[in-house]
Amino acid sequence: MASRASSEGAASTAPVRIPAVQGLGTTWYARGPRYWLRRSLTAVLWLAVLAFCCYIALVLYGSFRGALPSGVRTVWDWAQAAAAVVALVWGWLVQRRDHRRKLLDPPAPDEFRAAKRDEARRSTGLAVAGRVLWLVAAPVMPALAAGAVGWSLGMLTVREYPSEVGARRWLEEQKGRNRTP
Repeated sequence: MASRASSEGAASTAPVRIPAVQGLGTTWYARGPRYWLRRSLTAVLWLAVLAFCCYIALVLYGSFRGALPSGVRTVWDWAQAAAAVVALVWGWLVQRRDHRRKLLDPPAPDEFRAAKRDEARRSTGLAVAGRVLWLVAAPVMPALAAGAVGWSLGMLTVREYPSEVGARRWLEEQKGRNRTP
């Protein structure tokens, strides 16, 4: 008979710890009320930030628009409305394509955390550079804001995030390893 320390013994029956996913914790596993509350709060927060960004975009656009002659202003406003609709749809499509691509090869929990850390490092420099771009992009701010809204809505309305799929696959692999001798 094999001892408990022997490799001939049964595989470990210790339960596998459910990994925490950024923004969702461990609620992704059961997808109960706490999960949907977190997803809803994320959506509300994103939409509040987007509303503020859209407000700033319209204020900047208004300052640019005031310098235009009245005949040009009307044409420019219609062009901005059309560009905003196109940008909204384009932002949605870009996000959905990216989501489908990420679902084909979802990241494991550790890979997801490492990718988020790398994004945070890069975003500092981009934020500083973005301050100047706000002023240069004033003529097209409504279209840029609409693109951001479309992208965000595409992100917020998916059934599950790639990080959840990756965590679920990782968990299944870990459970499979615990069962095999």
